[in-house]
Amino acid sequence: MKAFAELYAALDATTSNNAKLAAMVAYFKQAAPADAAWAVYFLAGGKPRQLVPVKVLREFAVKISGVPLWLFEESYEAVGDLAETLSLLLPPGSGDDDMGLAQWMQDRLLPMRGQPPEALIAHLTTYFAPLGTVERFVCAKLLTGSLRVGVSKLSVTKALAQVGELDAKQVAHRLIGYTDVSARPDAAAYARLVAPASDDAHVQAGAQPYPFFLAHPLQTAHETFDAQLGPPDRWQIEWKWDGIRAQIVRRAGEVHVWSRGEELVTDRFPELIRIGGQLADGTVLDGEIVVWRDDRVQPFAVLQQRLGRKTVGPKLLNDIPVSFMAFDILEAAGADLRTLPQSARRAQLEALAATVTDSGLQVSPLLTGATWAALAQQREASRTLGVEGMMLKHRDAHYGVGRTKSSGTWWKWKVDPFAIDAVLLYAQRGHGRRASLYTDYTFAVWDAPEGDPARKLVPFAKAYSGLTDAEIRKVDAIVRSTTIEKFGPVRSLKPSQVFELGFEGIARSARHKSGIAVRFPRMLRWRTDKKIEEADTLASLSELLPQ
Repeated sequence: MKAFAELYAALDATTSNNAKLAAMVAYFKQAAPADAAWAVYFLAGGKPRQLVPVKVLREFAVKISGVPLWLFEESYEAVGDLAETLSLLLPPGSGDDDMGLAQWMQDRLLPMRGQPPEALIAHLTTYFAPLGTVERFVCAKLLTGSLRVGVSKLSVTKALAQVGELDAKQVAHRLIGYTDVSARPDAAAYARLVAPASDDAHVQAGAQPYPFFLAHPLQTAHETFDAQLGPPDRWQIEWKWDGIRAQIVRRAGEVHVWSRGEELVTDRFPELIRIGGQLADGTVLDGEIVVWRDDRVQPFAVLQQRLGRKTVGPKLLNDIPVSFMAFDILEAAGADLRTLPQSARRAQLEALAATVTDSGLQVSPLLTGATWAALAQQREASRTLGVEGMMLKHRDAHYGVGRTKSSGTWWKWKVDPFAIDAVLLYAQRGHGRRASLYTDYTFAVWDAPEGDPARKLVPFAKAYSGLTDAEIRKVDAIVRSTTIEKFGPVRSLKPSQVFELGFEGIARSARHKSGIAVRFPRMLRWRTDKKIEEADTLASLSELLPQ
């Protein structure tokens, strides 16, 4: 635990990617394989389920520190993070614990889940006594399942590649599924991550998909595209579908469906199992899961009705049928095709699709235009067609890993987001470096037009991104000065500030008080020029709903 806590402190103390990379490489080279396995899990974003309830941690901290509950709560309010508050208030530890991270997880922390409060407090008292301040902080974060480390998964991949003297792309492939919530990393799992390269690594991966290749946002005016991208005929152009990015993997006679979030979703989509059953062994397709009904793609909100169900019955299959909109083939007959040009992979995809009789498999159609202006005109129909814009894929591009340009480029040319002016109504503290600031906001619109004396504000969206650090500090001061009530970590505010919110999609929702749900809300700008009376209404939102 001590070595991992020291690594955490080193990563937290710098913003230099090179320094972070060097710290991880040094740790992996000296750590026991079992400890390294768990370290990779946490650094790459793995989070086991909460092991100890927050209430029990508070009781433990109050009991051991000797401070009254009110003082603990005031300290927590000032610090903004439970683990940090706990690590600062507890009496100094001996600092002589030498147990490795793997043993801590397997023998101490994981067995605590489900134990009664009195047993948990007894364990915590014993376990925390020999820990230093940083070790206590890290341990508390592990217990609550809220450890966040300031490194990207790509950085972890690069560190492992250096340790194993491997191609980072191969390490990225091996990491797929490694951070699943049910995973229990061990020395053998770590050994597989840094094992010498082999030509048939993708076959040995079994059910695993390939790392997803991601697109860069294209946000300049189309008038600049000729200079930036060249003519349209250099690009494979498709619609950007509004669904779930996924890969269908057919190997060893079995079909597996993986989401971009590295979640195995096979059981949720029996239609895709049927499609996969018509593929030859050693085939991997990349595409989008969409709801296809009435000869067109349906809004993402319809697909969400499938995602929230543990069981998929006949009625749901009939009412909300899904299709797989394939746009790439990554493996055929067991051969890795990712280094082929985009145009060559497209030809193979079309040839394969012609052999599949299941109508649930569709190939994303190609779009054509003599000029970028002509394509921009086609793009204006995106919302009517239920798509998010266009994808531009260079005809010579290889299939890369993550959002990189070294293998070629994909661009996502999305339509402008929906926008609405809303009133800040509630605020909550952020996390990590923003734990002392109010950065998570709830916004509302009016339920009736201006002039109605009975109208009131109705919450409809939460957002936390889009402001600069300077703006966040100003809003934080306003939150503190306009607080009306406190509900645990949430502050109710006197309405005074208007923000323009942007979002990608909108749909009716019986689960929301407003009756409307929006997708990926974010703050576009702070409307200091507007009074709250001028904010938009529920009727304004309703006008944006798809017809």
